[in-house]
Amino acid sequence: MSETIKSTLQNPLDKYPKPPFNKQPQQVPGLASKMDPQPDHGETSYKGSGRLAGRKALITGGDSGIGRAAAIAYAREGADVVINYLPDEQSDADEVIALIEAEGRKGFGIPGDITQEAFCGELVEQAVQKLGGLDILVNNAGHQQAVDSLLELTSQGFDTTIKTNIYAPFWITKAALPHLLAGSVIIATSSVQAYDPSENLFDYAQTKAANVAFVKSLAKQLGPKGIRVNGVAPGPVWTPLQVSGGQPQDKITEFGEATPLGRPGQPAELASIYVQLADDSASFATGQIYGAAGGNGHP
Repeated sequence: MSETIKSTLQNPLDKYPKPPFNKQPQQVPGLASKMDPQPDHGETSYKGSGRLAGRKALITGGDSGIGRAAAIAYAREGADVVINYLPDEQSDADEVIALIEAEGRKGFGIPGDITQEAFCGELVEQAVQKLGGLDILVNNAGHQQAVDSLLELTSQGFDTTIKTNIYAPFWITKAALPHLLAGSVIIATSSVQAYDPSENLFDYAQTKAANVAFVKSLAKQLGPKGIRVNGVAPGPVWTPLQVSGGQPQDKITEFGEATPLGRPGQPAELASIYVQLADDSASFATGQIYGAAGGNGHP
């Protein structure tokens, strides 16, 4: 018996690539298809079991990274999915939509800039129209640019981070609320940066702390309506966000090395958390932040 159990175990230390990685600068927003090594979003590894059958999800930043992993997992659990992304990310988005449709689910892509309030409203309306409703909203898209000194952080750069990470979830959630019935869920992607901020992510860390407050406050407001609100706080995860300026290139070579597991996480390793938070089986979980940081972080 013990030998059988041992043969099915996977050592998390060796499951995915470890540093050192090659420097690989990309322009914002970056493409997963150009990363080395390629991130694992669960394309071949995630196996569904019908946990979200018939559900209708909108995921921002669903073309790559954690959003892509959630989109693949949701489709394999039986949900129809709309993903939002920037037009420059179309090639990554096409791959995700093909994976969703391969599961026999409806998959739609709606490109556009969520730093624009008018587009956020249009995004929700289009998603509801395409899906025939909405009951899972994942505010996942984020903007992160490392800046060594506060003196180098421009007002424009600060504004882009705030609008992407704070304003957009506000605008999108506000537009979605009239469509969300009891049993619906809202999930926000926060970060370990909300609890243990890096010195070079001054603006990003503030927005991720705001996302935590968003979850905890809105959960209290919407609990009586039967709508659950939760968040996920990842640690270092291998996504285009990091190689397109989210980390200095000198840090990319050692990215994730400081975690107790000695490597960055892969998007696929967080997919099951997003499924659990969307699933009715987690019906008593609201106002919670779920961590996945390789041994660091607070949640």
